[in-house]
Amino acid sequence: MAATTYAKYLRLGELLSLQSPLSEGPEHDETLFIVIHQVYELWFKELLHEIDYLVTVLDRGEVARALHTLKRVLTILKVVVAQVDVLETMTPLEFLSFRHRLDTASGLQSYQFRELEFVIGAKNPKVLERYVAGSPEREKLDARFKAPTLWDAFLRYLQREGHAVPESQLARDPTELVTPNAEIQAILVEAYRAKAVTGELCERLVDLDEGLQEWRYRHVKMVERTIGSQMGTGGSSGAGYLLATLNRPVFPDLWAIRSKL
Repeated sequence: MAATTYAKYLRLGELLSLQSPLSEGPEHDETLFIVIHQVYELWFKELLHEIDYLVTVLDRGEVARALHTLKRVLTILKVVVAQVDVLETMTPLEFLSFRHRLDTASGLQSYQFRELEFVIGAKNPKVLERYVAGSPEREKLDARFKAPTLWDAFLRYLQREGHAVPESQLARDPTELVTPNAEIQAILVEAYRAKAVTGELCERLVDLDEGLQEWRYRHVKMVERTIGSQMGTGGSSGAGYLLATLNRPVFPDLWAIRSKL
């Protein structure tokens, strides 16, 4: 049996063969564009892996492990946001040199990012319409859309810690967005004051929510910088669509209690 090598373990031959520019030449910056977006998808895969695990350890009551996992998630998210800096080294003219080759392709079609939104709790049924019914991508998204979210796991944790989480919240429809709830806010204030580790868990969830908002902000500014107010690829409204997604917290109750602690 042949020894396992670095290249074999990571399947580098396959990995490095996946960057295939479509432009003539090809245009120099298309390779950067492809690599950055492929790396994004790898990070999205890892974020999903970690958040699924986070839900599991929360349900087991393993708070220390949950905090460790959240730290990893937040660190990855910082790397994802920082990659925008690399994309912004590409000027509008450099992007335009191959943009037409993207045809109908758009970042809006990243089903892994939509899975990520769904598992955290940012659910929007209109997103499903972008994927062909019965396709593997649509089936994954349908399952994520119907499944409980990270917020639901957090509410279950609070209940196990002895907090009187209303049954209406524990049995809420997971396909609905989380909306501000006065009872939950009162419980969160109580939980912060009762146990330091619960307060720390709440703060890390706020960090996650803020990190996602930072990603959206950096993304929209990068698009504005690169194509201005032009229509986005794939027929989207470009920066206009992205602007509409800003300042939408996934965990509104954790933000609402800031002035009550």
